[in-house]
Amino acid sequence: MKQKILRWLGLEHQSPYVKNHFYATNMRSSIYMSVVVIVLEIWMIIRMSRMWFRGELPNPFSYYLEKYYINYFLLLGAGIVMLVYSLLYIAGKTKYRRVGKTLLYAFSFICIYFGIKISVGDYTKGEQMLTFLTMELFTVCLLVWRPVVGFLILTVSYLVYLYKISGLVPVSGAYSVLHDLGDLTPEEAYEKLQAVNASSGLSDATKINLFTMWLSTLLFCISNYHKTLSQALKDESLEEANRRLSDASIMDELTGIHNMFYFRTEAEKIVGYVTTDRENIVFLYFDIENFKYYNEKYGFQAGNTLLRDVAKLIEETFPGSLVSRLSDDHFVVLTKHEGSMERIKSLSHKIHGYQKDLHLELKCGAYRPVGEDADLDPSVACDRARFACNSVKRRYEQHFQQYDKQLEQRLRLKQYITNNLDAAIENGYIEVFYQPIVTTEDSSIVSLEALARWRDPTHGLLPPGSFIEILEEHRQIHKLDQCIIEQVCRDYREAADKGLAFAPVSLNFSRLDFELCDIVGFLETMAETYRVPREYLDVEITESALTDQQGFLQAALTRLRQAGHKVWLDDFGSGYSSLNVLKDYQFDVLKIDMKFLSGFSGNQKTRPILNNIVSLTRQLNMISLTEGVETQEQFDFLRSIGCERVQGYLFSKPVPLSTLRELIADGKLTIAQEYAQVTE
Repeated sequence: MKQKILRWLGLEHQSPYVKNHFYATNMRSSIYMSVVVIVLEIWMIIRMSRMWFRGELPNPFSYYLEKYYINYFLLLGAGIVMLVYSLLYIAGKTKYRRVGKTLLYAFSFICIYFGIKISVGDYTKGEQMLTFLTMELFTVCLLVWRPVVGFLILTVSYLVYLYKISGLVPVSGAYSVLHDLGDLTPEEAYEKLQAVNASSGLSDATKINLFTMWLSTLLFCISNYHKTLSQALKDESLEEANRRLSDASIMDELTGIHNMFYFRTEAEKIVGYVTTDRENIVFLYFDIENFKYYNEKYGFQAGNTLLRDVAKLIEETFPGSLVSRLSDDHFVVLTKHEGSMERIKSLSHKIHGYQKDLHLELKCGAYRPVGEDADLDPSVACDRARFACNSVKRRYEQHFQQYDKQLEQRLRLKQYITNNLDAAIENGYIEVFYQPIVTTEDSSIVSLEALARWRDPTHGLLPPGSFIEILEEHRQIHKLDQCIIEQVCRDYREAADKGLAFAPVSLNFSRLDFELCDIVGFLETMAETYRVPREYLDVEITESALTDQQGFLQAALTRLRQAGHKVWLDDFGSGYSSLNVLKDYQFDVLKIDMKFLSGFSGNQKTRPILNNIVSLTRQLNMISLTEGVETQEQFDFLRSIGCERVQGYLFSKPVPLSTLRELIADGKLTIAQEYAQVTE
């Protein structure tokens, strides 16, 4: 209630925007007001001067000079000064608000003074008080005042005017008395004059008219104020909304630093300046290694706090540089190359301070647009810096890499792969290589793993490591996996039709396969098309793929098992959530990561770990399979602890199906009897 009363009186607190709105409104209104005043005063000066020269004014010139001319010129001068200042303000050539306010108050005072002065003289001549009323309307209605200020201006000016005319007799009344005195005796004339003086106060009609005018003007003043205030608040709200939209378009909402839209725009300007030393600029790309695990272990709130802290650290480490957040835990910086390495090392050291029981490492890639291959396009430069950064990920001994010729060749290969996958599939450049999986019982082949190879006419035979991650990054991996599925089904159908050997095949599925297409539905379609029994098509899922979207993948894996496919857990032990995965999912085969066999002979811890994993596998009713077997010693140990299947170069590297058949025919490999001949 108190706030409403204060607002109605105009005593509430106003924001700087609202104050500026009122000030600007009054400056615009004063232009119209001063123009009207100037025109009227010039016209009045010209009119009175013409009447004087024609001899139509009976009194001496000094009378009119004191009574009118001085007031006309005073108001005319005030109007001119006010007009000039208002025009300068609107044109943006002056910002002295105190001067403007002083002029506005002075101009208003002169207008009211002029109205009172002229109207008092008019009243004694029996004329209307229009000049006073006009100046009141000009001052209080054209200009916007707080209600309490408008009340004071109106009340004081009306009281002064009433005081000035309260003891005066209009000329028309005095003339009528003097006309009647000639017919009276001296005693009667004296009594008549006494009666006139006694009744010379204001009439009730004049008082009522003045009060009515005061009240209506005050109400208009209040209404005008609140209307202007409402518009000011509405404009302020729109201005704030526009500001927020503008900030959102250039600022990163989470960290508070600039986003990539702003980075690209400003970077283009910077590299385009003539004064920019292009030989001394560098684009940096930062990536927080293990941030994903940090998020999973400590929660998104802690992860967001870390990102905000890192963003602040980067800005502090590279003052005056262009710093932005690209996405997730990735940041980019455009800065001077000179001294950048010291800052990168300092920043990396600071990031280590945020480690808990997870190893956080700041990886950095740099691109300098120098030399014949220089590219100053910010998007291309950031992409090259990112490519350099990715080249040192998962290398704990290296945290920095500058883009160079070797990386240039790798980047071009990456671009070639993403641009030519569809053509490679269509032209048959994608081939399936099979690597045997043997039983430890008699070393016979009981399964095959299907692995993709790209036999390119330009780059030759490409290994999976050169294109799998690239296709996952660019979300095209499902095209490759669908191609492999169809080729495997076709190979089975050919073997069955010819009565040749063919063992069950495990197919590697990416997590993205389940997002980008209905990979389970596609597998079923191919199996039906080529009449492949479901027990001949197994599916491998890596442990790392199961850390996200568990509910979604759980349903997909259930569909596979219900359709009759076996599901394998690939790369077991490569991540920290291995046991959680075994708890949450059902698998038929546990494939132990080859890293466990690294340093097998020299690391005494390897044997008991493998022994326990194999034992756990038996307890969970799964088949144990160890990959990466390269020596007879490794094979003998795995057989001794009960590992059922192994895979590795000890038996065969991945080879085309025709080569595999040759190895079997030559007796170098044997295939389990149940798969020696496939028939319908």
